[in-house]
Amino acid sequence: MKARVAILISGGGSNMLALLADMAQGDHPATPVLVASNDPLAGGLAKAASLGVPTAAVSHRGLARDAFEASLLEPILAAKPDILLLAGFMRVLTPGFVHRFAGRMLNIHPSLLPKYPGLHTHQRAIDAGDTQAGCTVHLVTPVLDDGPILGQACVPILAGDTAGTLAARVLVQEHRLYPAVLRRFATGDRTPLLA
Repeated sequence: MKARVAILISGGGSNMLALLADMAQGDHPATPVLVASNDPLAGGLAKAASLGVPTAAVSHRGLARDAFEASLLEPILAAKPDILLLAGFMRVLTPGFVHRFAGRMLNIHPSLLPKYPGLHTHQRAIDAGDTQAGCTVHLVTPVLDDGPILGQACVPILAGDTAGTLAARVLVQEHRLYPAVLRRFATGDRTPLLA
């Protein structure tokens, strides 16, 4: 029985597409059952729908956080996911929401956590004089960008790098790392994958 996966996005969904492409392989231990967004205009929704994956959108605008999360939970719970993936989902979720999916909600973050949680990770790494940057897949906890690390991938920071050039190189690794971690996680393997 394949693990049922729901993916939350806020934008174009490039990581979502990498995950869906990998799950489309016949030997994959997971299958997508929903792509949902907090932005009805998120480009990734149409991309997921074109691949035959059910979609849902619940705008966070004008809603209190509890009301937004209650509305978002409806399509998620209806899809009965075993695993919930955050893939460029740009809303901070409440502890109550996180606890509902404890131990089965993953996130990808564009830094080598625990360094640089939050936003502007690439510029912060450059400003700090770091020689390496990268991305991390971790279990979601109520603390932002915290939780046990399930995988990391590194890229060098090159002379003359900007936040944009570094982000582009890190994104290539995100598209490799997240699907690889999901494959392992869906079979019960929680051993960190370090690339």
